[in-house]
Amino acid sequence: MNRLALIAAAIGVAAQASAAPKPENEWSVIAKPTDGPSLAIGSTSHGCLAGGRQLPVDGTGYEVIRLSRHRFFGHAATIDFLQGLGQRAHAAGLPLFYVGDMAQPRGGPLPFGHASHQTGLDVDIWFTTATRAALPAGEREEPDLPSMVLPGGRGVDADRFGSKQVTLLKLAVADPRVDRIFVNPSIKLALCRGFGGATKDGRDWLHRLSPWWGHDDHFHVRLHCPEGSPACEPQLPVADGDGCNAALEDWALHQTPPKPSNKPVAPRVFPAACQHIRTE
Repeated sequence: MNRLALIAAAIGVAAQASAAPKPENEWSVIAKPTDGPSLAIGSTSHGCLAGGRQLPVDGTGYEVIRLSRHRFFGHAATIDFLQGLGQRAHAAGLPLFYVGDMAQPRGGPLPFGHASHQTGLDVDIWFTTATRAALPAGEREEPDLPSMVLPGGRGVDADRFGSKQVTLLKLAVADPRVDRIFVNPSIKLALCRGFGGATKDGRDWLHRLSPWWGHDDHFHVRLHCPEGSPACEPQLPVADGDGCNAALEDWALHQTPPKPSNKPVAPRVFPAACQHIRTE
C-alpha cells in the first residue's frame, strides 16, 4: 500500500471507529502547508508554521502513527532531525521508533492533545521497543503504547525501560538543534541515578532532559529556533546543571508538577503573520 493510500485508509478507519465528531478549529481543517521556505513563527505554544514539510510516514528507523490526526508536518529542520535520528538509531541496532504528534500543515493551535506543537519544532517519540514495520492503517491509529513508569510513579518499569530507550534518548540529545527533551520526572530521576547505563559516559547530556508531567510513555523533543526564522520566539534557556536534585526527587516521588510561579504573566498576542498564513 503506498503512502497516500495508507493515510487515506487510516483516516477512514478512524472515522468508522467513532461516530462522534472530532474537535476541530480553523487550523486543524487546513490540508496543506504553504509554499516557500520553512519558517517557525511565534512561540511553540502561540505561533504557526510557514512552508511546513511532511515527514514521510515510513522511513529508515522510524514509522509515523495516528495518521488520521494529520500532524506529521514540521519545519524542515525537524524533518531532517527525525530522518537523521532514524538513521542513527538503525545503525545502532535499535528497533524502529514510532513518531507521534508533530505539527499541523501550517502549525497553529491544535484542537486537542497539546498547547504546544504550533511552530513545527516539537515532536513526540514513543519509548516502546515492541514496534513493527509497515503497520496496517488500523493498527497505526491505536498501537500498543505502554507506560515506562510503575503505577503511582514509583520508578521506571525495568521490564519496559532500559538501555535501548536510554540509547535513543542519547542519540536525540546529541543533535545540537535540540533545545530540550521532556521526560517523565521518574524517568529523569532514574537516568540521574545511572539506570540503563545512563551516566557511564558522563552526565552532561542530562542537562537538556526536562522533567514534566506525563511523558511516561513517550518523550517530547523541542528544537531551538532555526536559522532563517527571525520571528521565532525562543524559550528561556534550560537551567544550568544536570537537574538531578532534591526537587526532582520530590516530584518523582509524588508525581505532582512543581508549584507555579507567582510572577504575573504578560498577555500574549498571536503573531500577525499567522493570520496571513492561515488564510493563504
